[in-house]
Amino acid sequence: MDNQPSSTSLPQGIPADALSFDFVRSRGAGGQHVNKVSTAVVLRLNVADTDLAEPTKARLLRLAGARANKSGEVVIKADRRRTQARNRADALARLADLVEQARHVPKRRRKTRVSAAVKRRRLDNKGRRGALKKLRTDPSRD
Repeated sequence: MDNQPSSTSLPQGIPADALSFDFVRSRGAGGQHVNKVSTAVVLRLNVADTDLAEPTKARLLRLAGARANKSGEVVIKADRRRTQARNRADALARLADLVEQARHVPKRRRKTRVSAAVKRRRLDNKGRRGALKKLRTDPSRD
């Protein structure tokens, strides 16, 4: 069963036709009811079909980790809630969080160096500490 969501609940840059929803039987609490209805949601996002920039697509697949498959889909399974509608909303919210994280461009790290003065102070202090410890030795052992 492939239902499309309303476009108002989708993250920006994700068209409705890039998503597909499958409804499966949920695990966990629910009593006899859990064996009769398919409340768990499996949301699939085909990353290639999105309007996101290429670097964002790459970050999205990297951030998805094990939720991304080899064909370039991000698969999110939501079965925390007892109703299909709430699980669908949960899956979309988790997708929106993932896309938002992928949109954030990480700041490049600048390589820094320890200054010569800091190195010299460290070595001077190290020498002083060594000399102080040397004075603590037993004089009869010379």
